[in-house]
Amino acid sequence: MSSSLSWLQSLRHHCRRWVLVTILLGVASGLCILAQAGLLAYILHAAIMDQAPRQELLPCFAVLCSVIIARALLAWGREISSQRASSRVRSSVRQQLLEQLNAHGPVYVKEKETAPLASTIIERVEALHGYFANYLPQKSLAMIVPLMICLAAFSVSWVVGLIFVITAPLIPLFMIMIGRGAESLNQKNFQQLSRMSAHFLDTLQGLATLKLFHRSRDEAERIAAASESYRKGTMEVLRVAFLSSAVLEFLTSVAIAMTAVFLGLTYLNYLDFGLYSRELTLQTGLFLLLLAPDFYQPLRELGTHYHARAEALGAATELSAILAEPLRGQGEAGTVSIRAGENITLTMNHVYHTFDQRQQSALQDLCLYVKAGEWLAIVGASGAGKSTLLNLLLGFLPLQQGEIFVNDQPLLMLNCEEWRRMIAWVPQNPTLFFASLGDNISMQDPDISAAQVSAAARQAGLTGLINQLPQGLETCIGEQGNQLSGGEARRVALARAFVREAPLVLLDEPTAGLDRENERLIMKSLQLLAQDKTVVMLTHRLDTAQLAQRIAVMDAGAVIEQGSHQELLALKGAYARLISSGRRVLS
Repeated sequence: MSSSLSWLQSLRHHCRRWVLVTILLGVASGLCILAQAGLLAYILHAAIMDQAPRQELLPCFAVLCSVIIARALLAWGREISSQRASSRVRSSVRQQLLEQLNAHGPVYVKEKETAPLASTIIERVEALHGYFANYLPQKSLAMIVPLMICLAAFSVSWVVGLIFVITAPLIPLFMIMIGRGAESLNQKNFQQLSRMSAHFLDTLQGLATLKLFHRSRDEAERIAAASESYRKGTMEVLRVAFLSSAVLEFLTSVAIAMTAVFLGLTYLNYLDFGLYSRELTLQTGLFLLLLAPDFYQPLRELGTHYHARAEALGAATELSAILAEPLRGQGEAGTVSIRAGENITLTMNHVYHTFDQRQQSALQDLCLYVKAGEWLAIVGASGAGKSTLLNLLLGFLPLQQGEIFVNDQPLLMLNCEEWRRMIAWVPQNPTLFFASLGDNISMQDPDISAAQVSAAARQAGLTGLINQLPQGLETCIGEQGNQLSGGEARRVALARAFVREAPLVLLDEPTAGLDRENERLIMKSLQLLAQDKTVVMLTHRLDTAQLAQRIAVMDAGAVIEQGSHQELLALKGAYARLISSGRRVLS
């Protein structure tokens, strides 16, 4: 837990100002406590013992009301400033997480389970709230405010001050002893919640399959069992919290009772010490007795918020692990830039890449050259290494061995963000958002005009679809584009490439899984998109590959032959054998 605590402390600079404001407001509230106790003691003594007229006490009542209102306003201010402190930290951590995931790229995200990742970004970040909003400022107030009250008590009675000093350490002692168990329980509960979230999401995504195989009832029972286990874990955490509160309340009650017993025995003349040889008046006794609960209140609040610390430590374990994970992609450190509008040339020399989970290399001594303005199609069966090559070019995977040059500049030297702006990427399964068709094409880029979006949609063959939609480009296409067919979704991705006007186009299986009509429309748009651009297209379909000026055949992570369609047929190698076999799609 020491590393988690260090990570939490490293976030304090985000909220230091607001935490300081919260502490200052708490100290001011502590001064109001002293003033309130003194005024109440004086008013009651004057009214009961001195029989003071009501008119004489009215100014004191007015001051007392002002102090009470001031305490309420200070409490309100503390709440606002503590919320600001927590909000700044949580916003910063979420931003760091999203930037880290963005830097890792989609390959990393796909390797992670969706539900635990979402739970980490939402639930675990929220678990930091109590630590920065409550525990952190209260840790300082638990020392400052009791010290102020203790000094005030010592000025009146050294016995009462001594009672405060002796009993005060017992509260944080028991708080720490019980809190250690709460830390491990919170961590265990977070892990259980992540597993349950992943299980529940998998069940929802596979509900149709479960229904068809008559396994939905069994799966519902498993979810119920997981929920029951999580409920029991939550109750264990609450049990520890209630036990801690009960112990703190007991210790506080005993300490207040000791003060009351001392004052009572002194009033009865059984004790005659502890007041610096002064008489114990009603005003003095009430002042000390009123201070006793407020002396322990900051310590009790710290005990309550100590569970927020345990919860934050449990969340910090996984949050810090994600943020500390080294980047596997290209990174953002490159300084070399490519001039806008410049044609792209790609050179790959002796590139190797091996995944941790596999013994065989995904790429083995791959050498490939793509001229500026050339359309290159890369064909090969599944597992040939095509997607690995594409992810290397996009910077989603690290270059382990070999060299990749862009216009004679090493890819590793290019700034990743600037490099990706030079690329129009059309994935096999494009991600569509719950927004209008136009916003999905422009990706809500303010620099892209409505006229550009309309022109890109027309070039991608979406005119017929737009005419059918009730609001045209302003029509919402639903979550994940569920209002569109597979071919229409692919054409939206093509429209994004048109509107981007990037000099390099990377196509990942642009016609996979489409019927003849959609394939014809996509291929027509591809020919328009490829004009005056460098295009690298991965495809399983041999007739789609014939659109390219040059074809590279990959097998076992290497390019085994390359050339135009006619040149490869003349070679009578692997490509010619595929064509002669009559197969249109490689498996």
